[in-house]
Amino acid sequence: MAQNTSPSRYTITAALPYTNGPIHIGHLAGVYVPADIYTRYLRLKGNDVAFVCGSDEHGVAISMKAKKEGVTPTEIIDKYHGIIKKSFVDFGISFDNYSRTSAKVHHDTASEFFKKMYEQGDFIEEETEQLYDDEAAQFLADRFVIGTCPRCGHEEAYGDQCENCGSSLNATDLINPKSTITGTVPTLKKTKHWFLPLDRYEGFLKKWILEEHKSDWKPNVYGQCKSWIDEGLKPRAVTRDLDWGIPVPVKGGEGKVLYVWFDAPIGYISSTKEWAEREGKDWEPYWKDESTKLVHFIGKDNIVFHCIIFPSMLEANGDYILPDNVPANEFLNLEGNKLSTSKNWAVWLHEYLEEFPDMQDVLRYTLTANAPETKDNDFTWKDFQSRNNNELVAIFGNFVNRVTVLTHKYYDGVVPAPAEFSETDLETLKALKDYPGILGNSLERYRFREGSQELMNLARLGNKYLADAEPWKLIKTDEERVKTIMYVALQIATGLAVLSEPFLPFTSTKLKKILRVAQNDKDSVRSSTSTPLGTGSVETTWDGVATAEALLPAGHTINKSELLFRKIEDKEIQQQLDKLEATKKINASTTLSTGAMDKEVAPQKDTITFDDFSKLDMRVGTIIEAEKMPKADKLLVLKVDTGLDTRTIVSGIANSFKPEDIVGKKVTVVANLAPRKLRGVESQGMILMTEDKDGKLVFVNPDEENVSNGETIN
Repeated sequence: MAQNTSPSRYTITAALPYTNGPIHIGHLAGVYVPADIYTRYLRLKGNDVAFVCGSDEHGVAISMKAKKEGVTPTEIIDKYHGIIKKSFVDFGISFDNYSRTSAKVHHDTASEFFKKMYEQGDFIEEETEQLYDDEAAQFLADRFVIGTCPRCGHEEAYGDQCENCGSSLNATDLINPKSTITGTVPTLKKTKHWFLPLDRYEGFLKKWILEEHKSDWKPNVYGQCKSWIDEGLKPRAVTRDLDWGIPVPVKGGEGKVLYVWFDAPIGYISSTKEWAEREGKDWEPYWKDESTKLVHFIGKDNIVFHCIIFPSMLEANGDYILPDNVPANEFLNLEGNKLSTSKNWAVWLHEYLEEFPDMQDVLRYTLTANAPETKDNDFTWKDFQSRNNNELVAIFGNFVNRVTVLTHKYYDGVVPAPAEFSETDLETLKALKDYPGILGNSLERYRFREGSQELMNLARLGNKYLADAEPWKLIKTDEERVKTIMYVALQIATGLAVLSEPFLPFTSTKLKKILRVAQNDKDSVRSSTSTPLGTGSVETTWDGVATAEALLPAGHTINKSELLFRKIEDKEIQQQLDKLEATKKINASTTLSTGAMDKEVAPQKDTITFDDFSKLDMRVGTIIEAEKMPKADKLLVLKVDTGLDTRTIVSGIANSFKPEDIVGKKVTVVANLAPRKLRGVESQGMILMTEDKDGKLVFVNPDEENVSNGETIN
């Protein structure tokens, strides 16, 4: 089904967070703030919306965390489910329901889903050889295996994916696999599992995605889907040999659980069921009615699961609608480095609120204004300070404060009746009426960064209007004119109160209470510093900003002014930078004491003979051209002069180097590696790389002078 342009209702999902740690700014920026903005906007437009999420409590990450801490998985999920849920409440993420995959309703729903597909013959049952850790006496789930990627040579690829080149893998594909549990080399052991034959759904996916959603899905999402489909889809196991998860509910499934990627997205359905039962609603129209618009908010690492695998499951089941859009974001970095839970390189939400109390909207705004919508972006504390001081304080807050203070100073807080409108007044009021449409256009296209700047443009409109009109000067000579100016300015302030709600819900609540504008209970947030509305409040809607003759009528009394934002001082930012610097030093000292940063030194590989080594033909080369591979974030296409020839080498180093910075670089090339096609480009060798203590890629290169291209390395 193509884009749903006039839905009867909306089902909005946000990726289920793993309960193996708290939430940080990368999670907010990538998934939860954009999902909340979109949902709040839809509600303000009067739409029927179910916004659902929940904790993903069955992943291998949970088992790994439990083993590491020497506790049970239940202890881990209970601890982090509570922390995560509180963080969402604290930051105003307005879920209609936040569930958990350990709930009975989810176990029942996922089991029923599996059984129906099983009974329809949608699975392939196969006995395969899988990696087994003899010392731990267990089969190894994908994330319990690490080894060398067969596609790019990265030596720390996981059993399901290489995070260097982005390739999807099976654990048995890895070269020199090792168990992350014991560090031993696993053996192959036969086991029976059920597989979802994705190849059966290629035709359906080509038509649904590549034809029907070519123009309305984000290029990064469409491109990744196209790459997967073009390479040919293969069966994926839907069960695993684990003791943590939902038991396989059919004969022969003893000792096995549903694979987490199969059960987790069903969590959206079970969360909707839980919400509907509590609210006395029927859940089925939200998942089975073609007039419902389903939208998944996720990060880019979840694209394949939400665009290829889950839709194939929904299609196989036969009763469910498909997502209308999957507006996945890229990744957010912190001060130039990749966010890392294990290295404590993150801004944790609970810590942020301790250091910047009641300033949730400042972080929400900064993350939205710098959202990684089309490429990976960087969060810096200096940008955070600048966004707050130069935009929220100096533009938005300054305008509102001027208007409310002057209204009390001149009219004891009563909205004055306007006299005759000038041409500028009428143009300004017309511009205000345009903003619901301008903002709506951005949000309907999932351009939340653009929307945040349009909201700030409305505040700029108000500031310019006041600055040009100068009512503080005119009050001495033309009181009637000042009444009109203040009336117009108060309409803009009210428009800001309503239209800011998706982006700045805490600020919107505070401003509505100052202006005594009725709050939409569904999207209200707690604010301990706000003044109560009292009686006689006015009611204004999103569309009302565009259509109402007056948002704040003459004679209406507003409450006393209070500052919406405060300035952030340099010393506060320096404290955050010092905190990160301390983290770097701790990580560095860990490196010195253990020889690695948050990971063990890779064990020595199997012993080889001199004859084995002599088969490698390693040459000195020079990179003479470099460019990014289209629609592949991590790959660079290099032209390398090897002394033997000039050849093309595709290397997964785009996240570490800009093409223009490595032209002329001396490198070490494995020259006799069999050619391999990557994204349609034949790679004729491999560049040798290592990593520094911060995990940054470093060329293994000959620095001595007078070493010519083509020289062999022995």
